[in-house]
Amino acid sequence: MATIPPDVQKRETAPSTDAGRGAKTTPDEAPAAPPTVKLDRANPEFLAGAHAVYSGLRAQGPVVRASFGTNFTDGARAAGSPERQTQGASEHAWLFVTRYDEAVEALLDERFSSDFRTGMTPEQQERAAAALPEEFQPIAHSLLMLDPPDHTRLRKLVQPNFTARAMDALKPRIQRLVDELLDKAERAAAERGETSPERRMEFVEAFAYPLPVQVISDLLGIPVEDQPQVHVWAERFLQADPQQYMANHEARAGMMAFTRYLEGLFERKRREPTEDMISQMVHAQEDGDRLNPRELLSMVFILFLAGHITTVNLLGNGVVALLTHPEQHARFLADPAGMAKGMVEETLRYWGPVDFLGSPRTVKEDSALGGVHIPKGSKLTVGLASANRDPHRFENPDAYDISRPDAHRNIAFGKGIHVCIGAPLARLEAQIAFETLFRRFPKLRLAVSADSLRLGVGAAMRGFKHIPVLY
Repeated sequence: MATIPPDVQKRETAPSTDAGRGAKTTPDEAPAAPPTVKLDRANPEFLAGAHAVYSGLRAQGPVVRASFGTNFTDGARAAGSPERQTQGASEHAWLFVTRYDEAVEALLDERFSSDFRTGMTPEQQERAAAALPEEFQPIAHSLLMLDPPDHTRLRKLVQPNFTARAMDALKPRIQRLVDELLDKAERAAAERGETSPERRMEFVEAFAYPLPVQVISDLLGIPVEDQPQVHVWAERFLQADPQQYMANHEARAGMMAFTRYLEGLFERKRREPTEDMISQMVHAQEDGDRLNPRELLSMVFILFLAGHITTVNLLGNGVVALLTHPEQHARFLADPAGMAKGMVEETLRYWGPVDFLGSPRTVKEDSALGGVHIPKGSKLTVGLASANRDPHRFENPDAYDISRPDAHRNIAFGKGIHVCIGAPLARLEAQIAFETLFRRFPKLRLAVSADSLRLGVGAAMRGFKHIPVLY
């Protein structure tokens, strides 16, 4: 069993209770969410009103049964499990963890497997693999989808790239890229004849997207001359509607081209290694162990695709949150360097890039969570955004407060062995970006009403598609 913090241990050992009721001696069954509620991360309309939904679900209990949208492992999971193939409309009914303490407990509990193949026979696993699109095979064998000991071995081989020392070494490079992008935006405005404070910028296109893409490309070791094409392949995939992905031939072809490109790049790095992460991974050994070709692909896919889009959304969400909260905006402008860290943590808590785990965990044995019975074989996902607005953990949780003393306790990047490996990099990029952006452009403001901003559907994460600003 994974180590559980003392505050969570107290809840574990206390008698099971239901809100507003007396002590229970046996776990209850999870209540069902209203039939009109469907938690679909790929639906921007759902995301726009999701926090009100989460509030209602938290009131129902720490764990509820709810309906969900689709995710890329659905076909593989159905192919590998005949029972699910016959369930029809109920196949996306999972258990949803709504509250903070139970969310932390679930993320630390080794009885909840991250591998969607858990419980399948070898024959079922073969069918599941055959049902998964070829371009998704690396992701299915990535850190996100593995349990120990495989997860432990892979993480150990790449973890040194994300230590505090490694992040300190990256600060000058990130600062240079931030300044170059802002300089470029100023030059573009000057060429259009615009002057401060009426200069225009599409924040996502000009800054929030290119910064993390450039950082991760440089860190991985993708040559500068190849980066424009790699970025095109990635953008097609990340901007694709998840529910229409199988019919999106352009996005699928781009993913396959990205795979072929990476395989060639790995060979080049084996022959002529340089000072970058791919070279390190190609040659990395731990107790005589190395990453095999599939593992190399899976690691780069996750670091490049999932890693940079998370930071894109963190940057966009933070700017919109700050610009729509005048008191917090003024507080930040008074001390950008001193408030940048707090702004990052509060943005992660208030509008984190991921609302809940898109691929559910499989329960390996009968369990209990917050006094709720968790049956063996059930599918369970953790509401990261819901937990981060739990009023029992965060005072006045629906307020955006960049000086919140416990904002760093957010679980936007998860918890435990599956905590996002790139979280230190995302935090560092955002802190440097926010401090520099508002120091250089203190008159930055939205160019449109906040109500007109729309969340995107790409990659099923919470983030604004376009953010027009004036500065």
